[in-house]
Amino acid sequence: MGGGAAVLFPGQGSHTPEMRELVAERAPELLERCVALVGEDPFARVESSTRFAQPAIFCAALTGWDALDVTPAFAAGHSLGELSALAAAGVLGRDDALRLVVLRGKLMAEADDSGSMLAIVGATPEEAAEIATEAGVTVANDNAPGQVVLSGPRAALPGAEEAAQRRGRRALPLDVAGAFHSPAMEPAVAPLREALDATELHEPRFRVYSCSTTAPFGDVRAELAAAVTKPVRWRETVLALRDAGADEFVETGPGKVLTRLNKRILAAPDAGRAPREAASHA
Repeated sequence: MGGGAAVLFPGQGSHTPEMRELVAERAPELLERCVALVGEDPFARVESSTRFAQPAIFCAALTGWDALDVTPAFAAGHSLGELSALAAAGVLGRDDALRLVVLRGKLMAEADDSGSMLAIVGATPEEAAEIATEAGVTVANDNAPGQVVLSGPRAALPGAEEAAQRRGRRALPLDVAGAFHSPAMEPAVAPLREALDATELHEPRFRVYSCSTTAPFGDVRAELAAAVTKPVRWRETVLALRDAGADEFVETGPGKVLTRLNKRILAAPDAGRAPREAASHA
């Protein structure tokens, strides 16, 4: 397979203070449509709920994509970012993608309000899986070497923290109101799949990789619906892109969360070169 650039679309937690201003300046119609679908300005409440964070970050990521001077061979998105990547590749129409993002955020917010997430610093994926099994929680994100995130009921997370500490690992509670990428999100799957079934899909302009399967999307509708309960395998996805020929990694923004993660992933032994720094809203 030939080489080329891979464009990366961020997920939740990547928001920045200036992103609304950039969307309002560069994509006012997108902002107007987003506010209409959400029922209020999601940028004003981006830190209060995934219901608002997801559409706000989606709009910022697409605005950043429009400003990039890159013709990619590949794309991938971290969780929510998968819908941004599929919209950029033309698989989803932009209005359809925004509508799905608004629904996804709402469904995930409603699916679970008794769970949260815990980052395990320094653990291998194997250690994190042992900790999760011991505490009765789920491995939700394998983000980069030494950064694995667990997800589960709030009542179970202190047990996971203690299990991590016994192994000499730090555990950092995350300020999220839900056990994302765990079985707790199951109530969101069927209604999201129903909306996807009613959405027209198009041929991709470039290959988009799923961070659940670490391979190019096949059955887009099934994979997007299932992804809300499945782990985000970001580390493996980046390595799969590299192995497919990606020789440059460019993040659309907002923020540089994925750029930092990728540096750690690609700097690991035998992983290859580090990605190029890219302005979040270049």
